[in-house]
Amino acid sequence: MIWPTARQDTILSEMSTKIAFLFPGQGSQAVGMGRGLAESLPIAAHTFAEADEALGFSLSKLIFEGPEEDLRLTENAQPAILTVSVAAWRVLAEHGVHPSVAAGHSLGEWSAHVAAGTLTFADAVRAVKARGRAMQLAVPAGVGAMAAVLALAPDAVAEACREAAAETGLVVAAANLNSPSQTVISGALAAVEKASAIAKTKGARRAVMLPVSAPFHCALMEPAQLEVARVLAALSLKDPAIPVAANVTGRLVRNAAAAQDALINQVTGTVRWVDCMQSLVADGANLFIEVGPGKVLSGLLKQIDPAQKSMNVENPASLEATLAALTELKSAG
Repeated sequence: MIWPTARQDTILSEMSTKIAFLFPGQGSQAVGMGRGLAESLPIAAHTFAEADEALGFSLSKLIFEGPEEDLRLTENAQPAILTVSVAAWRVLAEHGVHPSVAAGHSLGEWSAHVAAGTLTFADAVRAVKARGRAMQLAVPAGVGAMAAVLALAPDAVAEACREAAAETGLVVAAANLNSPSQTVISGALAAVEKASAIAKTKGARRAVMLPVSAPFHCALMEPAQLEVARVLAALSLKDPAIPVAANVTGRLVRNAAAAQDALINQVTGTVRWVDCMQSLVADGANLFIEVGPGKVLSGLLKQIDPAQKSMNVENPASLEATLAALTELKSAG
């Protein structure tokens, strides 16, 4: 069963645990995600309805029913993941589970700022729809690419990118520093292929081309970055109520101006996820809850810092398990 909201503010009372919420990025989408929450919890259902109203079409129907090829489109996947993540966050808040700090991977940084109160959900879902469309249109299909380089130090991956860029005269750079053993590279297709080959000669176990529609987090995304800056300039941001880790620096953001700069610059900048996790730990976080679809970030956390405990909330079953685990921690503490 899912505990009623009458238990609000009781689960974590007197606990010494400092919770960090982690919000997933693009790639975690799946048809049907969030449907269980929406069907069983009114606050989640309201969140999907709010997204539909803000966007002027039934995003919820696309999320719950597909088709998958439409949901996978960047301009749909990004607001969809944001909506599911915000629904899960609101459910946790109703059950008295609140973070002291937060981080989100790429798109997920927007979800983190909604949770922190920096942006309203309605503003964020519209902005993220525009962000996704701009990223999708920034580079013609087939021109760019991304690849995951495994089991090679990030410095060596960066060197492979520099060598490939010099040899091809094309853009390629480290896009996501996901863990000590996983770095995603992004850029022009030929340059990504060359950098992948060079990385293998430097000892990478594998370099896997990713099924993405555009080369995110590299200089080729500059047109999209300009559009995100334009969209954010029209919004009213508030100082976040809790610190949020900035992808582009890995450091914690505590005011609206810094939050806005971080959301703009991450479009072309590297996602420094390892630094983000280290900043959360340095700030005292000792329990991590992945809020939204999938468990990608929980898996990366195990690679970055195996000592940290993680949970996730994406459906009624995982919500119940997380609430039960938190109560057990409270009892033990």
